[in-house]
Amino acid sequence: MAVSVSFRTYLLEQLGQIRPITSRPMFGGLCFFAEGRAFALADDGVIYFKVDDSNRPDFVAAGMGPFLPFGDPDKPMQYYELPAEVLEDPEQLAPWMAKAIAVAAKAKPKAKPKPKAALRPKATRK
Repeated sequence: MAVSVSFRTYLLEQLGQIRPITSRPMFGGLCFFAEGRAFALADDGVIYFKVDDSNRPDFVAAGMGPFLPFGDPDKPMQYYELPAEVLEDPEQLAPWMAKAIAVAAKAKPKAKPKPKAALRPKATRK
């Protein structure tokens, strides 16, 4: 994954005009957050939005495909490429972004590891 400084700046400008966002590097690419939720990621000059059954049909209808970080079509991530024309038009971008943020908000947080049981002394045999 790689994202140029100019592409990062462009994405922050485009997405930031819709609502406040932040980004941070992750695995060589970038992850974008709104309201503390990861809703988008960027890699190699492409931005992907988080999807589920509620918004995936929009991406499929636009001819966009999933993010395949390992190149295996059997293991797609739940992020789909955003059409370039949507990214360039704030009026189109706003609803796509809102849906991706809503999907991110619905995503279940990872379960926290259970605390280890307190160690009890072993019973001694007689």
